[in-house]
This record gives sequence, structure tokens and C-alpha cells, in this order.
Amino acid sequence: MGTPRDPPGQSLRMYRGFILILTFFFYTAYHLSRKPISIVKSQLHRNCSFVIRPTDLNITDNDTWCDWAPFDQDNYQNLFGYIDNCFLVAYAIGMFFSGMFGERLPLRYYLTSGMLLSGLFTSLFGLGFYWNIHSLWYYCLMQALNGLVQTTGWPAVVACVGNWFGKGKRGFIMGVWNSHTSVGNILGSLIAGAFVSSAWGMSFIVPGIIIAAMGIICFFFLREPLLRNSANNEEIFNNHTSAVVEAVEEQAEAISFCGALRIPGVVEFSLCLLFAKLVSYTFLYWLPLYIANVANFDAKSAGDMSTLFDVGGILVLKGVGATTCCVMLIVAAPMLFLYNAIGQNGVSTTVVMLLVCGALVNGPYALITTAVSADLGTHECLRGNAKALSTVTAIIDGTGSIGAAIGPLLAGLISPTGWNNVFYMLISADVLACLLLCRLVFKEVRGWCGYTTRQRG
Repeated sequence: MGTPRDPPGQSLRMYRGFILILTFFFYTAYHLSRKPISIVKSQLHRNCSFVIRPTDLNITDNDTWCDWAPFDQDNYQNLFGYIDNCFLVAYAIGMFFSGMFGERLPLRYYLTSGMLLSGLFTSLFGLGFYWNIHSLWYYCLMQALNGLVQTTGWPAVVACVGNWFGKGKRGFIMGVWNSHTSVGNILGSLIAGAFVSSAWGMSFIVPGIIIAAMGIICFFFLREPLLRNSANNEEIFNNHTSAVVEAVEEQAEAISFCGALRIPGVVEFSLCLLFAKLVSYTFLYWLPLYIANVANFDAKSAGDMSTLFDVGGILVLKGVGATTCCVMLIVAAPMLFLYNAIGQNGVSTTVVMLLVCGALVNGPYALITTAVSADLGTHECLRGNAKALSTVTAIIDGTGSIGAAIGPLLAGLISPTGWNNVFYMLISADVLACLLLCRLVFKEVRGWCGYTTRQRG
């Protein structure tokens, strides 16, 4: 008698779950390795009057003896902005090309090489502590190279997941899956915080080792034939071998950059994400330093407190569309003003405000970059060309990455004039993001009322 065989549907569900979990950990590692710089900032430049000075230390400047050069000068906030921008500008530029590479190269090797190189450059940044490097150019170079290789992650993992779930389930499934961003930020903050006060170099080296290890796992466990589309997904599975075979349907051709831009909604969502990501990444890179400066927390405590912002982001798991994003953006503007005004009035107030602001700021960012991106990538006007998913995702996230680069840079330039001005900038960006969704909100409301709109393409 032959051995019992799993029915095709069961095998399909098992592999869907496997891909979901695997890609979740992959992109968690990507975000985990980005977070340390925001935690370490408040250690690189401290208020040395609150630090116990070793008795055997021979110093010439009592105000900056505990700081790490070149961040021991009055322009340290500008220098932090430059370092952030090196990563984010490289990431934004690379993202526009990453999606096209992701369509044409084997995803297994593409993801593996990206994670291994990201682990290398993240660790090299931390090794600057042990090698006693005080050159701004060294840290800028490591951030720029890391930004380029980090672009391998997002289009590839979205393509892996998006093509394996039906359009009806994608909003909820990818909303849950997208919590990897917040989980990665939280773990990155906690890991970096564990070492920041004793040896900040390890705050980078340990996350670098983790993402490199995930790259090795990707190489051995992600199989390229599993990622291809089929008209009937259950035909992918061979009952006799429980293995995955080639798809029976000829692969659709990759979409062009201009063709992806003509998909209805791509331009609006891309520009909206530019401003939404400006706000989100400003918090990502500057919130721990803001807490340390305003509430006088040490580097570890500020980093631990900042994780509440990402915990709030995890609470946003489902709901998709322009109207959902617009409502969250409308509510976010006054909440950002309140957080700056009363957010540091006691621990309980800080906790509540960070959770609420985290949900409202990360919500639109999460919804646009996952479920909305995936639905646009499989739009009916493309006649089932699911390979466009990687390109569309790269365009939307690449445009958003321009905002992600601008936000931290502006924070570095504006913060010396006062943190109030930084929050005014963030509120303005939030309002602009909301305005850019007006046409799509109107279209959705008309759809709810029974009107139909002729699609382009």
C-alpha cells in the first residue's frame, strides 16, 4: 500500500503559511538592522554633566569628554541628519530599480545576497567603535552602502507573499504580516539598548549577525519554483512527491516603469506615502533622541520607551483603502500636536500618547505599502499580470523613501531651533498626505453608493 498523500489544498495551505512566516522573519531582520542608529544617537552625544567621570581620565573639555567624535560638537544634530540621509537617499534611489531586478533575478539569491551584505555593512558601522574610527565619512559610507543593499528586501518579500493569496484575503493577511515592520523596530531597539551604554558597537554588530543569519536561512529554505504563479494554484503541488513543480501557465511579461505608473491610483498612493513615510521615518530615527532630550532619559531608557510607538503600529492590522488611510491621517494631525504639548507630562501620559501616535502614524504607512500596493499590482487592467507586483511595490515604496530621506534630514536641520518646529513640519506633511487621497476617497465613496467608474488601461 502506498503512503497517504496530502490533498492539494492542504499542501497549498501549508506552503502559504510557510512563506508567510519565512518572509515575516526576513523583513523583521531588515528593520531590526536599521533601528540601532536611532538608539545610539543619544549615546554618541550626551550631557556629560550627568555622567560619572573616571578618575584616571585625562580630559581637556569637561563638556564633551563623554561624547564620540565627530558628534561631540554643537552641530551634532546636523551630523546625525547627514548620516540618516546617506542611508535613506541611497535606499530611495535603489528602490526604484530594485523592483525591476526582483522581477528578473532569482528571488532566492536576490534576498540572500541582500541580507548578507546588509549584515556586513551594519557590522562594519559598529566595528568603528572597536577600531576607534572618528571619521564622519566612514559612517556615512557604511550607511549609504547599507541603504543600497536594503532595497533588496521589500519588493521581493511582497512579491513572495502577494502572489500566494487571493485578492479577497490579501488586505487582512498582509495587514497582519506587515507587523514585521513594528516587530523589527521593537527588537532592534531592545537589542541595541542592551549594549548601547557599555559598548555601542555591539548595538550594530549583533543585528548585523542576525540579518546575515537570516540570509543563510533564505538560501537553504526559499525555493524559486515555489514563487511562480499558476491559474490554478493547487496544480502547483505534485501529489506523488509532495514537492513543488513548475507552473503550468506561461509567465506574464514584466511591466515597464511607465506602464506601472498608468495603473489607476499608483501616483496618488505614491505621493501620499511620500509624506506619510516622512512622518514615520522621522519618528523612527529621531524619537529616542527626542525622548532623551526632553524627558532627560538615558540612552537605554529612551530606546525602551520609544518601542511603545512601534507597539502602537502593531495594533493596526486590518482595514485597507484610501478612506481608511485618510481618516487615520486626519486624526493623526491633532494627536501629534498633543503629544508634543503634553506627551512628557508623566510616564502614563507618555505611554498612552506613544501608543496612539504610533497607531495613527504607522497605520497609513503600513496600509499603503502592503495591501494597497498588492491590490494595485494585480489590478484588472493588467489582465492578470501578477509579475507587475514587484515593480508597482518598488515605485510606491521608492517614492515614499524620498519622504523618508527628507524627514530625518529636515529634523536634523530644524531641531536646533526647537522641537516644536519639528512637530509643525510633521503635522504639515500629515495634512498634505491626507489631501493627496481626496480623489481616491471620492472614488471609493461613490463605489459604496453603487456608482461604477470606468477603469483606464
